[in-house]
Order: sequence, then C-alpha cells, then structure tokens
Amino acid sequence: MARYLGVDLHRNNFTVCTIAENGRRYFREYDIHSLNYFAGRLRPSDQVAVEVSTTTRLFYDAVAPHVEHVAVVNSSQFDVIRKSVKKTDRNDAEALALFLSKGLLPEVRMKDKLHAELASLTQTRDTLVKQRTALKNKINNIMAARGLSPRREQLSSEKGLRAVEGLPLGPVVLVEVRALVAQIRSLNQTISELEKTIKTEGEKLPGHKNLKSIKGIGDTSATILLSIIGDIDEFQSEGKLASYFGIVPRVRNSNETEHSGRITKRGTKLGRTTLVQLSLPKNTSEGDDSH
Repeated sequence: MARYLGVDLHRNNFTVCTIAENGRRYFREYDIHSLNYFAGRLRPSDQVAVEVSTTTRLFYDAVAPHVEHVAVVNSSQFDVIRKSVKKTDRNDAEALALFLSKGLLPEVRMKDKLHAELASLTQTRDTLVKQRTALKNKINNIMAARGLSPRREQLSSEKGLRAVEGLPLGPVVLVEVRALVAQIRSLNQTISELEKTIKTEGEKLPGHKNLKSIKGIGDTSATILLSIIGDIDEFQSEGKLASYFGIVPRVRNSNETEHSGRITKRGTKLGRTTLVQLSLPKNTSEGDDSH
C-alpha cells in the first residue's frame, strides 16, 4: 500500500504529514538543506503533495525520482487550505496528505526544466519591456507639457534618444530627461541580451520551427507560447488548451439555460496578450514594446 505525504513548503523549511498504510499520521519538520536526506528516505510507492511556492521546483526535482507521484497544488484553488481558520504548517500538510489519499487535489502541471526556464525568462523580458515603456511615456509627457510632439518611434532608436538629449530644455528638466534616457539605454541592452537567449534556446523547443512558419509569429512570440504550453500532449483537445490560456468564455448554467460571459482570464496574462496581439491585422514587430 502507498503512503501519502502532504508537504507544507517554505523557503527555508518544510513540514511533512505522512499517512501510513495503517492510517496513522506522523509529522516531521525538515530544514530545506535536508531535502536530499528526506528524498532518500522515500519509497517508490509513495505519493507526495506539495503546494506551489518559490522552492517547489527544487523540491519536485529532488523528490520526483524517488516516488510514484508528486502532486503540485495551487493553494489558491484549494479552499481547504485557502479558507482554513486554523492555518498552521501541520494542518496544511495534513490536509494535503488527506485529500491526496482521496484523489481530490486540484493539481497544476510541472513543466520540464527548459520550458520552465524559458517561461521565467520571457516573463522577465516582459517586465523589463513594460518598464521601458513607462520611461518612454514619461519622456513623452515631459515633452508634451512643453509643446513638443515627438514621434512614437523616436525613442526606439539610439539616434532618437540622442536627439531628445539635445532638445532645448531647462537645466533641471534636462537632468531628468538624461536620467530617463540612460535607463532606457540600459534596458535596451538588457532586453536585447534576453532576446538573443530566447531565440537560441527557444529553437530547442519542440514545435518552434512549425510555429514560426505561421505568418506574424517570430522567435519571441513562439517561445512565449511554447514555454507556457509545455508538453502539448497533456492537453486532450483544442478547447482544453484554449481554457488553459484563459481565452474561453465563462459559462453559467441556470436550470436549462446556459449563459456565456467574458473570458475566464485564467493562466498567464503574457500568454493571452501574445495571442491577442498575434491575431491583430497588423501586429507589431518582435523588437517593439508590444509584448
């Protein structure tokens, strides 16, 4: 018979509740540095449940080879923990172990290392692109307040940035503008480096070449979509994939009446944004601030 282990995982430690074959429950706490020791004491027939956290990948990679199954749980979708009035590490670990034994946990998918790393990398790029856009908007606002109307693309080139630095602005404003331009230059370099890695590593993902063959999809967009999808074979249908991206309508049933509402917006916002931009008649180039 299998043992069921619920793990309340934190950055530096974790609490384990084990439901043994005879139904008895045991609790133990571990330091995160004892993870390999914990993994070495597991059995091939064990099943383990752990919440999503910053150290879940570390935990999963150490434990998965030693057990039958590791269930990764999004606690925000698990009301027993999310709404618990007695939220302690032991109670959370016990709830995970108990519901794992009943097969009632809402599991999330764990991607392989490359998909996970590229998903993180594309998210970082998206964050930096948004920061760069905010800085450009700030410069545009400063110039507009002084009756200047720069072209949108002017701040997208080095020539345009130099032109902004040479505008007849007051000494105080010029200091501000030069500081903003310096940050944009730094972000340009960093984003460019990220995009080079996204291109070279993204080409290793299955389906990358086929996806890029579709008009309008470039290296960055293809890598974003594939890194979010992970293993395409895990989706039973196109509808399941669309639901994973959160682009299907909400459905509410009342007696025999079915009502459809706005899209669910589940999954990553970056994935949905990328899909929407690619569906536009004239989507912008890969290097722009579009995604």
